[in-house]
Amino acid sequence: MLEVTPVPALTRAIAILNFIAQHGPCSAAEIIETLALPKSSAYLLFAELKKQRLITVDRNNNYCLWTRLVELAGHALHNMDIRDIARPRLTRLMQQTNLLCHLGILEGGHACYILKLESAATISVRSHEGKSLSLYRSGIGKCLLAWQRPEEQERIINDIRFVAVTPTSLRNADALRTELARIRRQGWSFDNGEDYPDVRCVAAPIFNAREQLVAAISLVGTRLDIDDDKRDYLAGLAIACARDISRLLGWRSPTEKQAS
Repeated sequence: MLEVTPVPALTRAIAILNFIAQHGPCSAAEIIETLALPKSSAYLLFAELKKQRLITVDRNNNYCLWTRLVELAGHALHNMDIRDIARPRLTRLMQQTNLLCHLGILEGGHACYILKLESAATISVRSHEGKSLSLYRSGIGKCLLAWQRPEEQERIINDIRFVAVTPTSLRNADALRTELARIRRQGWSFDNGEDYPDVRCVAAPIFNAREQLVAAISLVGTRLDIDDDKRDYLAGLAIACARDISRLLGWRSPTEKQAS
């Protein structure tokens, strides 16, 4: 039974859309019975939702979602600023860990920071919003590269001129390919002092509703802040934060998809 609201027709229309979204193509009788809708108003709603291209009828005479919803979702996602979405979640992560946090994107074959959050306990790292960073010597860079399409990933790798600036820097394309495969398997990346000797970083990917990579977040600290004992724990926090942001962009995990 639907809750009584000041705008019952709108509530019922949204309930119909949610029901179809959760159950797939449905008959009118199934929707009416499950939602306990009055038949007369239900068929008026079906007709109006069809008129607005929010639903359609398939060859089995079942109702299913239709193109206008895709258009609306596309407009909404296009107008979202990922920095506004990520900021409160990344702020909580920074406060929870007392570590420097970044949000980064891949743009024009380069990685760059678009958000930086630091606490009073944060180490001083030469980073700023808008700064370009290495795709093979940084946690965010490797994370962004790991989830590119194979052909795009290979094109980028072939353009990299490898320079080992610390003893742990990756030195060639084969080493980077091996690292990227490991990142995909474990779901997060690690910068083991590869750009600055005493700075470590863990990073996790952010995906949109189409399961496309759109950004990555990172936690940055000293070797003491992110030692071998804390690394996996901090990576788990980064993954959880990145998934929260991804869900706000419409992404769902395989488990969540099965549940719906």
